[in-house]
Amino acid sequence: MSRHQTRLRHPRLRAGVLVMRRVERLPPTVRGLMWVSLSGFLFVMLNTLLRTLSLQLHPMQAQFLRYLAAVVVMLPLIARSGVAAYWPSRVGGQFARGAVHAAGLVLWFTALPHIPLADTTAIGFTGPIFIMLGAYLFFRETMRWERWLASMIGFGGVMIVVGPQLSGSAGIYNLLMLASSPVFAASFLMTKALTRYERVEVIVFWQALTVTLFSLPMAWWFWQSPSAWQWFGFLVAGLLGVAGHYSVTRGFAIADISSTQSVKFLDLVWAASMGWLFFGDVPTRSTLIGGAVISASTIWIAHRESRRKG
Repeated sequence: MSRHQTRLRHPRLRAGVLVMRRVERLPPTVRGLMWVSLSGFLFVMLNTLLRTLSLQLHPMQAQFLRYLAAVVVMLPLIARSGVAAYWPSRVGGQFARGAVHAAGLVLWFTALPHIPLADTTAIGFTGPIFIMLGAYLFFRETMRWERWLASMIGFGGVMIVVGPQLSGSAGIYNLLMLASSPVFAASFLMTKALTRYERVEVIVFWQALTVTLFSLPMAWWFWQSPSAWQWFGFLVAGLLGVAGHYSVTRGFAIADISSTQSVKFLDLVWAASMGWLFFGDVPTRSTLIGGAVISASTIWIAHRESRRKG
């Protein structure tokens, strides 16, 4: 590298370090909101890819290969740090969480090929309500009125978007997708509990490993040979999944899980954008109105939480 190139790099490195320091000074709740918001964007990208793949292969096989790819993606990290660094304190807790998450995925992947991406994301927004209830019941987290209000307003925006579709021809698949929400909520609450004594990287790896093991019998039953492009797609899905689960787990480790749920409603904006960019789906009027309501609730709660010290 030339001396001129080195000089160019130094200001950029200093700027990057400055940004990181400023982010670290933010209140924990705001940083948690940022991590969970990033995870939502990554998961919408992941869902866009998985919907395409699950239309080509059986959903149970797609579920298995998506998590197998995540295990493969993380193997270099394990090889560098050693198996001991990724061995959990409580293996049973990791398998219990993996079983619950795999059950939710069976419902979710079964419905995924039959529901538009924006509707899939919108129905998933019922999850924060279950998560907030669980956080109050099991973790005794403080439920400030702002959190409840922002979540209920965001949920109202979701109903504006998805309400008309619940009685359509795909109603049974909408109901299956809806049924997956409380199961995923239980999985995320278990994740929050695991962050108390496990590193984020350990939780993410063991989720991928346990879901892969639980999904293998179903995938074997419906197996068909993937093409080279499909293998590549699942590898990309593995990268997106690891990054998404790392981000959401970091958010849960930093802040109260209930304080981060309102920002999840912003995912509908990402989903509508991805549907338009990749599938040519023009958002309907109800999607735009609901998205505006959801965005308003997200911005408001982020502003309210930023005024608190923790």
